[in-house]
Amino acid sequence: MKINRFAGVGNWILDRFPLAHLWNSHMAQYYAPKNFHFWYFFGSLAMLVLVNQFATGIMLTINYKPDATLAFDSVEYIMRDVNWGWLIRYMHSTGASAFFIVVYLHMFRGLLFGSFKHPRELIWIFGMLLFVALMAEAFMGYLLPWGQMSYWGAQVIISLFSAIPIIGDDLSLWIRGDYVISDATLNRFFAFHVIAVPLALVLLVFLHIVALHEVGSNNPDGIEIKYTKDANGIPLDGIPFHPYYTVKDLVGVGVFLIFFAAIIFYWPEMGGYFLEHANFIPADPMKTPEHIAPVWYFTPFYAILRAIPDKFAGVIGMFGSIVVLFLLPWLDRSPVKSIRYRGGIYKKALAIFVISFVVLGYLGTQPATHGATIVARIFTTLYFCFFLLMPIYTRWEKTKPVPDRLTKTTSLDDRMLAFAATFDQVTVKQPITTKSGKVINMRKPDAKGILIVIIRLTKRLKESFD
Repeated sequence: MKINRFAGVGNWILDRFPLAHLWNSHMAQYYAPKNFHFWYFFGSLAMLVLVNQFATGIMLTINYKPDATLAFDSVEYIMRDVNWGWLIRYMHSTGASAFFIVVYLHMFRGLLFGSFKHPRELIWIFGMLLFVALMAEAFMGYLLPWGQMSYWGAQVIISLFSAIPIIGDDLSLWIRGDYVISDATLNRFFAFHVIAVPLALVLLVFLHIVALHEVGSNNPDGIEIKYTKDANGIPLDGIPFHPYYTVKDLVGVGVFLIFFAAIIFYWPEMGGYFLEHANFIPADPMKTPEHIAPVWYFTPFYAILRAIPDKFAGVIGMFGSIVVLFLLPWLDRSPVKSIRYRGGIYKKALAIFVISFVVLGYLGTQPATHGATIVARIFTTLYFCFFLLMPIYTRWEKTKPVPDRLTKTTSLDDRMLAFAATFDQVTVKQPITTKSGKVINMRKPDAKGILIVIIRLTKRLKESFD
């Protein structure tokens, strides 16, 4: 009787709300390419971290005081007196860095396999808007602890807007809500961090997913699976997202949570990269820190800002380094999507771009010495050259033929067998006699085998760039 009653309630809901249709359209009957691999974990991980940020943020808001005289002490109260407050705060601060890590890797995957190219331009645009909203959310949340680095970091960033001609001073005043960073600034940032920007994030995530499911997911081959279907209209190279990829994503989630928990419990500050040491000191408007730098995920753009001597030109360069990402679908003129079938020029250019981004990120954390500034200018030039020269080198480079169907993805079993074979090649057996007289076969490194493997890997790497 109870089962029938619950079934009746379920049918009543389904008659009025398309829950089953939504489930089938976006999960059970949404066919994704069957050759997804490691690089396709990061979209779902970004969703997981977003949920973590919302949940922990709500719990932190319960005890946080958005008041310039109480903000720092309220954070200390959360850390020391609230039950499990330290855990919630570390989950939130570590989650902020984890969010940018998975988002940067997610964007890199798009560069690898051409996920920004036709017909996915709108997906990329929504994704980039998400990235900008995420940066705004992180920047506003950065001020809330009201520590030394929070205060002076916000002071430096907000002052950049004053470099904009005509409207700069008024814009800076509007952002601060005062002539200096004060209680008014803290209240504004708190309101945007807790309400306005999260609403924008939810909307953009929804639009990003809807646009993705409308045109279908890209894949490592960059081949559209919707053009090859069976008699029932099902893609021959596709499998239902649920249960195949939901279960597969659980593996990625499990591995991610191991690293996430390890950082939270053993190294939540990450040597000052996740939580700066200066931020454990209350904000002092009368004392400037010796070295001011933003959190690590802003430092590539901060390094570009510092590399350009003119203040206004530096602001243009910093914001231009983000705006140029929006133009990527129209800058790339290559007839193929995936890096598997691109020529060597794009592969080399992408490698240089990644190196430039990482080096700029490191330089942004360091003091602005003369030598560091010269290096930053070189890598800033390389950063922009990747995009600005893209219409030329993607049009001219020689590409490889793209197959009509998806290629086979190497399974985990195949990778384990290859790893075992390589391990056997770089080591040799060495019998060892224990004190009890028992002989045990151990393995020790083999210099000749290691050299052979290095040469083989070097040849494969060279072939991949040809």
